[in-house]
Parts: sequence; structure tokens; C-alpha cells
Amino acid sequence: MDVRVGVIQTAKEIHVELPDGADSDKLVAEVESALSADAGVLWLTDRKGRRVGIPAGKVAYVEIGSPAEDRRVGFGRV
Repeated sequence: MDVRVGVIQTAKEIHVELPDGADSDKLVAEVESALSADAGVLWLTDRKGRRVGIPAGKVAYVEIGSPAEDRRVGFGRV
């Protein structure tokens, strides 16, 4: 599962690939919990076990989606 986090005052976004078995409902609850705290930190653990911490006050948006299922490149008939 892919997670993209937009950070305020920067054009780049943080992209984290979570393990395939990640529960999206649990992830949404964790994001909401971190963002509701004044001085909270949103912690995400990627496929390789690395942890990424983002200060909740700097989060502009969070996009949660599946890896590359919807992305298609090339030309052809559908």
C-alpha cells in the first residue's frame, strides 16, 4: 500500500510503501490520532522496516492508496 504525505511549505511529498498486508482502516485511525494531537508525530513504517516520523503540525494532506494497480503507462485500446 502506498502512502503519500504532503508537507506544508514544500513542493515535495513524502512517499512511503507499506507492507502488502497493511490494514487501511487501522492506518486511517492512526493518521487521525496523530493529527488530532497538538504536538503529535505521524509515524509510518515502510516495507524495509524503516520508520518515518512527520510532525503532525506540518502535514498538509495524506493520500492512502494501493501500489501501482491504477497506474498505467503506454498506449493501447481498453
